[in-house]
Amino acid sequence: MFVLFCFTSSFFFFITLKAQDDYKFEIGGMAGTSFYMGDANKTKLYQNPGVSAGIIFRYNKDLRWSVKNNFVIGRVSGNTGNSGNKFPFDGQVSFSRMFYELGSQIEFNFFNYSDKFGYLGAKRLSPYLFTGMGITFASGEKKFLDMNVPVGIGLKYKIRDRLNLGFEFSFRKLFSDSFDVTKRNAKLDLDSPYNIKGNFLKNNDWYSLTMISVTWDFGVRVCPCLNSD
Repeated sequence: MFVLFCFTSSFFFFITLKAQDDYKFEIGGMAGTSFYMGDANKTKLYQNPGVSAGIIFRYNKDLRWSVKNNFVIGRVSGNTGNSGNKFPFDGQVSFSRMFYELGSQIEFNFFNYSDKFGYLGAKRLSPYLFTGMGITFASGEKKFLDMNVPVGIGLKYKIRDRLNLGFEFSFRKLFSDSFDVTKRNAKLDLDSPYNIKGNFLKNNDWYSLTMISVTWDFGVRVCPCLNSD
């Protein structure tokens, strides 16, 4: 009887743990829109938007913290004619280019994120903040290569076990002012058009991503309560 009791208890304990399995990794895709901000667009959100898409790999350290790696392809464009700025010698120029980004970000979930572990206050819907570092390459007669710093906010929802839906908005801060320069001998050079030297916080270009993602969990981690606050 004692052996039977031990076997039965162990069986149900194992079943309970399996029912509460969580996962360390996610992989999936994302798609959305991208736009540029710089000398040809100082303040307007979603001006001349382009299409963007990418892939995601996420490592979930616990229910609050994650590390996300992404590869994104997108398009940005701009036109000084509708920028609202006046340029030297009344010069005008437009540009359009593809960009390619490889980056990593650290994410912080506002709530313990899971469709299990109610005793930890876990929720299947959570907003999150993220920042990190990346590399951006862009096409054109005059190629572009620079580091970027992403800053953004998102919302993730656990549709069902292993399946996640996400939405995020972010800005990518670049370290130079030539993201909007695609030609070597343009009539108007948007790389410091006023001959004012920029720094990281001033006169450098940005681009923004608004993305919807779908990811799939894998890599079982039993009882993440051991890693959570």
